[in-house]
Amino acid sequence: MRVLLLILVATLHAQPVHLTVEPTRPISPWSPVAGYFGYDEPNYTYSPNGAKLIGELAASFRDPVYIRTHFLLCTGDGTPGLKWGSTNAYTEDASGHPVYNWTIIDRIFDTYLNAGAKPFVEIGFMPEALSTKPDPYRPTWIPGAANRDYSIGWTYPPKDFAKWSELIRQWVSHTVAKYGRAEVESWYWEVWNEPDISYWHGTPEEYDRLYDATAAAVKAALPTAKIGGPATTGPASAKAAEFLRQFLEHCDRGNIPVDFVTYHAKGRTRVADGHMNLDLAKHTSDVETGYKIVASFPRFRNLPIILSESDPEGCAACSARVYPQNAYRNGPMYASFTAAALRNILDLSAANGVNIRGMLTWAFEFEGAPYFEGFRTLATNGVDKPILNLFRMLGQMQGDRIPVTGGASGVDALAVRGDREISILVWNYSDADVPAPDAEVQVAVPSARYLVRHYRIDATHSNAFTAWRQMDSPQHPTPAQQVALESAGQLQLLESPRYLTTGEIRFALPRQAVSLVQLTW
Repeated sequence: MRVLLLILVATLHAQPVHLTVEPTRPISPWSPVAGYFGYDEPNYTYSPNGAKLIGELAASFRDPVYIRTHFLLCTGDGTPGLKWGSTNAYTEDASGHPVYNWTIIDRIFDTYLNAGAKPFVEIGFMPEALSTKPDPYRPTWIPGAANRDYSIGWTYPPKDFAKWSELIRQWVSHTVAKYGRAEVESWYWEVWNEPDISYWHGTPEEYDRLYDATAAAVKAALPTAKIGGPATTGPASAKAAEFLRQFLEHCDRGNIPVDFVTYHAKGRTRVADGHMNLDLAKHTSDVETGYKIVASFPRFRNLPIILSESDPEGCAACSARVYPQNAYRNGPMYASFTAAALRNILDLSAANGVNIRGMLTWAFEFEGAPYFEGFRTLATNGVDKPILNLFRMLGQMQGDRIPVTGGASGVDALAVRGDREISILVWNYSDADVPAPDAEVQVAVPSARYLVRHYRIDATHSNAFTAWRQMDSPQHPTPAQQVALESAGQLQLLESPRYLTTGEIRFALPRQAVSLVQLTW
């Protein structure tokens, strides 16, 4: 009773959080940096729910969505697995001559393009016939296990750089012949993934040599193609920072082509005092440290930067059932973290004078996995999770970014002005996933007559996880339940559209909730 009374008193005496939107002061064009997604398992791409999800992502943004995946050059029959995939793009005959097979890669890229998305091509990993240490080659990933045999044959440098270069030249040439020069010019080609850790069993100098050979091969096939890297882990780590710096020094010194720069930014999770915590500051440190490294090179400081993985933590295939600290993934906390991270990414880009182009969310779907298993995914068995609705919100924001001042206690906002429209994204984020009173939010805008549409992600809106639990968490939903879950996973209005004649919008915003308030006139 005393705890309930304290919460009630806190709610009654809570000071409103004031936000002021200034639509006459544009900051910069609103860039669709959030329209980038990725995942480990390429063979899930064309599965029924994978293709459905790609279509939903492409439909959520006006500008093209880019999709990145690992293992595009790995040897195998295309059978998917956790943190694994294969295309059999390169094998050799009995005489050691190359055999190219683009069937599975084409199926992956066709799925993207048919949905209206584009490939963000990660060039990796090493085909078995080219690996300097091919045996053992195919890994098995088991959540919760040590997985010491994961980074094996596919992570090694090529034994023949000439054959590797010709593989890349043939691949790019094939895509130009199949999809057309103009289409492929719009793609990104990124060399490898996280070469500063176990994804690369070579030295930094050997990675630089791989990059040089790959960039030359890509440009030989299509001189106007966009090539970049090095896709290191978060630069808040000294090792990752040094790898990124030495790579840029190498390219600067040797005048090696670099059309964009990539690295990763991750938070981390932990359980403390019986509740789950995220770490936005760790993610922010990765972002800003990388910005400063890129900005220190005059040749590269204006290049597009793409955070080719940007997430609350590191392991998409580590389910919350096995790793309880990852329980945030099914509910709205994932969305509020990503909204807060996005504002930091944009603000720090402006402060450091660099050109942020993309914030790539490393999450997709795991075909056939249990419902709401707690993998870092956007959807589960065709049912969209709350995080996907954040991207639907972001996709509706068009025009120029405008200032929002104020905010307190984890409540913050981004605003964009378009043609006779203002979109205000407001979130109530906290690293600690503990109950708290709703924030009373007051948003000031210039007085006018507006039509207000208010979308919401919280415990009961745009939240199929809550609907699933209310059904007693079925692992085999009936057809009617499946339809209801898919409906609950769509972006929902908090209230009916209404007209506003004053210059203030007021609403209660629960902890970890996100609102999109759109004003049109």
